[in-house]
Amino acid sequence: MHFSLKKMVIAAIAVLMAQFTFSVPATAQDQQAQSADYRINPGDSVEIYVWGEERLQRTVNVLPDGSIAFPLVGQLNVRGLLPSELEQRIRDGLQDQYRGDVPQVTVSVAPSGMQFSIIGRVNSPGSFQPGRYVNALEALSLAGGPNEFADLNNVVIIRKNGTQLQTIRVRMAALFKSGVSERDVANANLIRIESGDTVIVP
Repeated sequence: MHFSLKKMVIAAIAVLMAQFTFSVPATAQDQQAQSADYRINPGDSVEIYVWGEERLQRTVNVLPDGSIAFPLVGQLNVRGLLPSELEQRIRDGLQDQYRGDVPQVTVSVAPSGMQFSIIGRVNSPGSFQPGRYVNALEALSLAGGPNEFADLNNVVIIRKNGTQLQTIRVRMAALFKSGVSERDVANANLIRIESGDTVIVP
């Protein structure tokens, strides 16, 4: 790892989560294979549908403290939950309201609360809230693209993973060469950015 990249990684870790332990680095391919579902963040819009119960169909925004309020269930802390986990919590909360089986609950999330940062050799570094899922290439585009000195084969993503921080190395230099087609980009299997990520472009 280049000395300048080391300094940027160390600085980002200090800013992100000094109290967390540091995990073994993983490749972008490893992370893509795991492909974890999106976890709910403050600011997200959550649509909840209880089958057969029109009165319980609604869209709620996740509050800054990570909670939502839902009829007959009350206040729920949803920060970090998968949609499927929230579905089960709502079903559990509704159990006392039904003599038989609780109706099926469906949750869909619009990731409007998703936020990540990009630092290093890009034209417009900073924090971004795209309001949708983005991959590593789209993240660079939001930051104005890499500058002429960027080392695009050593881009690093720092990600919170439970009580640890994980580094993910991404190689994208080939995608910026002349003659690259949309198909090449589509087949690049680029890693998806998650909320809280810090992207470092050395």
